Amino acid sequence: MTKRRLSSSLRLLPFIAIVAATPALAGGVPAGSIIENTASATYDDSGVERTVSSNTVEVMVEELLDVTVTSQDGSAVSIGSGSAVLTYELTNTGNGPEAFILTADPARTGNDFDPTVTGIAYDTNGNGIYDEGVDLLLGADNRTPVLNADDTLTVFILVDTPAGVNDGQTASVNLLVQAATGTGQPGTAFPGQGEGGSDAIVGATSADDDADGQLTAAVAAVTLSKSAVVSDPFGGNEVVPGATVTFTIVANVTGTGSFDAFTINDRIPDFTTYSPGTLTFGGASLTDGADGDAGSVGSNGVSVNLGTVTSGNSYAVSFDVVVN
Repeated sequence: MTKRRLSSSLRLLPFIAIVAATPALAGGVPAGSIIENTASATYDDSGVERTVSSNTVEVMVEELLDVTVTSQDGSAVSIGSGSAVLTYELTNTGNGPEAFILTADPARTGNDFDPTVTGIAYDTNGNGIYDEGVDLLLGADNRTPVLNADDTLTVFILVDTPAGVNDGQTASVNLLVQAATGTGQPGTAFPGQGEGGSDAIVGATSADDDADGQLTAAVAAVTLSKSAVVSDPFGGNEVVPGATVTFTIVANVTGTGSFDAFTINDRIPDFTTYSPGTLTFGGASLTDGADGDAGSVGSNGVSVNLGTVTSGNSYAVSFDVVVN
C-alpha cells in the first residue's frame, strides 16, 4: 500500500484583501463587511500531488454602537442679559453609519442659575462657529443626520439668560448623546438593526456619552446721575431770569460686559431755553444738528448716542440752558 502524506492549511487571502482595501476605523472593520474563509488540504496520491478545498464560510461583521462628545469652548462662555452659544463635538466611534439623539440639560447641580435652552443646531458649513440662518436647527426629536464611522459633527446649544442673574454667577449645560438605534450595557444586541442587516451591538461607551459646557454671567449695570450748576448774571449761583444752568448727566457702568446703542435723552426744562453750541460728550463739543456726530438737539430735547458702553467706565454728557 502506498503511503499518502496529508497536510492542511487555512487560506485567509479573501479576508486579507478586504482589510487591506479598507481604511482603519476607530470601531474596526466596517459593519456589514463579509469575512470569508476557505480551507484546503494537499496530499501525495501515488506520486501525484492533489488538493481538496473545504466549503467557504462567510460571516458578517456586526455594527458596533459607540460615540464620544466633548466641549469645544476651552473656557467658560460669557453670557450677558441676552443669549450665548455653547459648542460641542461628537464623533461616531462605532464601525457603521448611525444617527444620534441629543438632549441638553441646563438644570445641573451646582448651577448658580439655570439658562434657558432655545435650540440645538449643527454646523453645516464646517467653520465651527454658529451662523444664524445658515446652521440648521435639529427637529423636535433632536436627531442628528446619519454619521459614517469616524465622522464628527459640531453641535451648538443656544441658550438665553433667565431674569435675575447676577454678574459672575456660573452655570453648566450638559449635552447627552445617544445612539438612535439604542443604548445599554456593552454587548447589548439589537438584532438586524445594524448596517446591511447585521446585528447592532452596543460598544464600550454604552452607545452614549455626555459633556458639560460652562457659562459665566457677565452682567453690566448702569446708574444715571444728573447734576446742575447755576451761574447768575451777578456772579452768583442764584436761579434768576438770565441765569445759566449747566446740566451734567453721568452714566456709570458696573459689573462686567457691555451695552450697545446706549443713548442719553434729556428734555429742555420748562421756563428755560437751550443755549446753542453747549452740548458736550466726555468734554468734547458736539454739534446741535442731527449730523455725523453723536449728539443732536431738537423739539424733544437733547439726545446723545454713546454707542457701546462697557463696564468699569463712566460717560458724561452736559449742556446749558438759560432761565427765561
